[in-house]
Amino acid sequence: MNFKILGFFCLFFLASCASKKEVLYLQDIEVNKASSIPYQSATIQPNDILKVTIGSLEPEAALPYNKGISLGAQPQNLELMKLDGYVVSLSHTITIPVLGEIITQDKTTKQLEEIITSKLISEGHLTEARVNVRLINAKVTILGEVNNPGTFNYTDQNMTLIQALGYAGDLTINGKRDDILMTREVDGIRKITRIDLTSAEFMNSEFYFVRPNDFIIVNQNNPRVKNAGFVKDVGTILTIASLALSITILLSR
Repeated sequence: MNFKILGFFCLFFLASCASKKEVLYLQDIEVNKASSIPYQSATIQPNDILKVTIGSLEPEAALPYNKGISLGAQPQNLELMKLDGYVVSLSHTITIPVLGEIITQDKTTKQLEEIITSKLISEGHLTEARVNVRLINAKVTILGEVNNPGTFNYTDQNMTLIQALGYAGDLTINGKRDDILMTREVDGIRKITRIDLTSAEFMNSEFYFVRPNDFIIVNQNNPRVKNAGFVKDVGTILTIASLALSITILLSR
């Protein structure tokens, strides 16, 4: 009977351990090591904050087309830049001094640069216009079995899912690597997908790069779910197994 108790704890310990297949990333990377990178440019969405800088060969001529702090020294603090930025309305527009309302729907920042430049030149505002548009409130939220969950701001034009998880301190050993849940909202439509980080196949999909406001959830793997509420970590399991062994030896004498 005592050995049955010990056997139970041994089986429980083995069942609580994650296998190598569950925790290693990109296990088939050798098969997928040569492939093109699916670079994408996200379209501008409502509530995005854009930093629009307009310049010309004559700097003074461009001043009326820039707003707020942009008239003088450029702010270095991101929060100040946000206050000085253009918030995209729910109707997909921004309003630029002198130029008026500009439609942003279905446009990337690069396309918006071209539209503003064309308007400045064609309407006779500036002969040599230079326009720069940047999204300055891009963020991604990562929750669940990661070491540092939270919402993270970033300025990269193209940031991969792996890089985003790096901001969150990587998955814990209990994170379910083959079933990462990601939600994405684009033009009022919500997409939900599940990603397998143990396979390199996702690197060829549209979800290889994160987009602003993506929401990522890392669920607990099966061993973690099984021991939830009973034991908290491997140290606890070893302590219980050691105690069970000691009791078994004492009772068998």
